[in-house]
Amino acid sequence: MRMLWAAIAGGLFGLGLIVSGMTNTRKVLGWLDFFGDWDPTLAFVMGGAILPMAAAWAFARRRRPVLGGRFPEANTSGPDRALALGAVLFGMGWGLVGLCPGPALASLSFGGWQGLVFLIAMAAGMYLAPPIKRRLTKPA
Repeated sequence: MRMLWAAIAGGLFGLGLIVSGMTNTRKVLGWLDFFGDWDPTLAFVMGGAILPMAAAWAFARRRRPVLGGRFPEANTSGPDRALALGAVLFGMGWGLVGLCPGPALASLSFGGWQGLVFLIAMAAGMYLAPPIKRRLTKPA
């Protein structure tokens, strides 16, 4: 049953990415082009995602998931070096290509070979990140 609900949620998420234009790399890159041909429409997409999620977290604060398990604990320690580095790398990839992981998967159905190349590079980065992190954080 959990897999069915996960598939439904993933399908809705992908549909939302397509409808909102988040899979259109020109629209995303236009959002990031502050000093050129700036396209502010993705601000509404982001606000439309952040506001309901904030309400959902507030609602779920003292509840348990319907399908079992536990909600993840809130991070109370604040940002750290790993988060900052990850955010910078994510932002660089998003700015260079105009895709992030969710839209990259959604665009596979129509993105052509460029989307597949991006997805392969993204998967390689995800595969290589843990051993690189272990090496960088290994005590001297």
